[in-house]
Amino acid sequence: VQLVESGGGLVQAGGSLRVSCAASGRTFSRYVMGWFRQAPGKEREFVARITGSGGSSYYADSVKGRFTISRDNAKNTVSLQMNNLKPEDTAAYYCAAGSGSSSTAGYSYWGQGTLVTVSS
Repeated sequence: VQLVESGGGLVQAGGSLRVSCAASGRTFSRYVMGWFRQAPGKEREFVARITGSGGSSYYADSVKGRFTISRDNAKNTVSLQMNNLKPEDTAAYYCAAGSGSSSTAGYSYWGQGTLVTVSS
């Protein structure tokens, strides 16, 4: 599975941004898809994940109520809608495919990342 993120950029605090991830391969719906982020000097952290069917999603407490993960299995894409962004959301955002968990260890495939910068 190859993953390519897009949609990062610069946004003011309180604004919104949508990042997306396009996946190759015919088995996309078998994978739990996750979003992680990594700020400079910090470890990569879990943001959100969604089950293969799209029926269930899970969020880190820090983004709950502000971010929404979704997927389109017909188009092999997963997206993260980010609202009410805060400066502390600034990071490189990575999509990942795997068996699913809140740990990076639960994912076998990773994209190259897209940078999100939130100015105060």
